[in-house]
Amino acid sequence: MSHDTDPTPVADSPSGETGTSAPGQHPGTDQDPIRPESGQAEPAHPRIQELEAALEEMREKWLRSEAEMQNLRTRTRREVEDARQYATQKFARDVVEAAENLKRALDSLPAPAEGEDALITRMREGIESTERSFLGILERNGIAATDPAGHPFDANHHQAMAEQHSDEHAHGTVIQAWTPAWTLHGRLLKPAMVVVSKGAPPAG
Repeated sequence: MSHDTDPTPVADSPSGETGTSAPGQHPGTDQDPIRPESGQAEPAHPRIQELEAALEEMREKWLRSEAEMQNLRTRTRREVEDARQYATQKFARDVVEAAENLKRALDSLPAPAEGEDALITRMREGIESTERSFLGILERNGIAATDPAGHPFDANHHQAMAEQHSDEHAHGTVIQAWTPAWTLHGRLLKPAMVVVSKGAPPAG
């Protein structure tokens, strides 16, 4: 009858350790297990890159939309303000016609003189008072008149009705304004009707 023998025990190393090596460690060495190098970021996953690109695209679209909305709000506010200020433009043109008629009525009266008829004096004073009051009402509502006499001719605000030579006015200067230039809140309502200088008459 045979007897089983016990396996021979593994001899201890001189340091007292057994001969079995730890996983990831070379037998007979004291090195630590192998680890991946630190300090290097792993490349982003393709799905993450795709999501980041989509997020950036959405952000740019939002910024563009916000800028467009701001422009729209500004434009709408300006249009509403213009509509409010200039809604009465046609009516204002008719009103300034009345103001010009008052001026024509004054100009049709004879110049003040000693011993003139009292009726003429009272009529002149009444028309002058009415004109001052009327012009004040127009100014309070943004309608203003400008007399361009003595200023350079401006085709944007003046309408030349005649030209004539003048020793006193340089070429292109307004000699006389038959009617003033009218504006509504700074915008031209009606151009001035003017006479423009052609400069000094030719010699001889």
